[in-house]
Amino acid sequence: MKTIKLLLGFALIATLFTSCYTEEIYVNEEPTVSLNQLLNSYDLWYIDINETQGYGETPFLQMAFTISFNNGRLYANNNLVGIGSEGNGYGVDIGSYDAYDMILDVDHVIDGYDSFDVYQVDNNTIELYNPFNDTSYFLDGYQRSNFDYDFVFYDNIHYFLQEYEAWEKTYTSNFGALNDFDNENYLQFLAGGNDDIFRSSQDQNIYNTNNIYWDFTGDYSVGDISNNIYEKTLTLDYDFFDNEFFNLTVINESTIELFHANSGTVYEFKGIGYIAYYRSSTEDGKSTSSDERFKKRKQKTKKVENTRTNTRS
Repeated sequence: MKTIKLLLGFALIATLFTSCYTEEIYVNEEPTVSLNQLLNSYDLWYIDINETQGYGETPFLQMAFTISFNNGRLYANNNLVGIGSEGNGYGVDIGSYDAYDMILDVDHVIDGYDSFDVYQVDNNTIELYNPFNDTSYFLDGYQRSNFDYDFVFYDNIHYFLQEYEAWEKTYTSNFGALNDFDNENYLQFLAGGNDDIFRSSQDQNIYNTNNIYWDFTGDYSVGDISNNIYEKTLTLDYDFFDNEFFNLTVINESTIELFHANSGTVYEFKGIGYIAYYRSSTEDGKSTSSDERFKKRKQKTKKVENTRTNTRS
């Protein structure tokens, strides 16, 4: 009997010690790095807009391609013009931030205060959960040295077309058949809505884009060419007239080439009236917007309900 009691005693002690040990491991499950260290571990955080969960929107995240955290200052690449060179690749200063206890507080220069719960998804992915609109954005971390700026540019080229007030025809090849598009001298691609509205004009030598008379408004679309990220297709839908089909090539950040498929004519258009999609404050503290048309990146995937639980008190 004493032997049995001793064995039971040892078993009980072993169970208690094992239980305490297991509990200790659970209690010590804490992040190995601080939130500040996590946010600064990558130069750029690419906003994977198609992974967004929830029906709300946070304007500065909906606009940006990347954001960066640097000693309390928040930077963003909102434009494709200049991406990779603007701000040494970080973009423009859009506000300040404070990071603590896996909470990120942001003070945007225009949109003001916002706060996010931050979750580390994997080694280079974080989730920014906004409890005020129940929406989560997912960001992938990159260093500037291995971030593919060109891919982002060409994958979002329809936004590039919107970054100028107008595109002025500067060249028409002396080869190719005569066609109706020869008469079009200005194009405009409008931000907002469904991102598919263009306008065209037959005006000539207009120095102020506000004075352009737009003869036609229709829909446009940009498509991919198989195995070639550097060339796109552009379709201009002229409703009752025939659609115009082009191969679109970017010559530089202010010039595009359009090869007219039906006639074989080559056109060049130069962007005029660059639109900087960032918002800054004037010296007197009043906020200004560089453009009244609100540009935002569209989520191509179907919006879904956010499964993240709001834990804010």
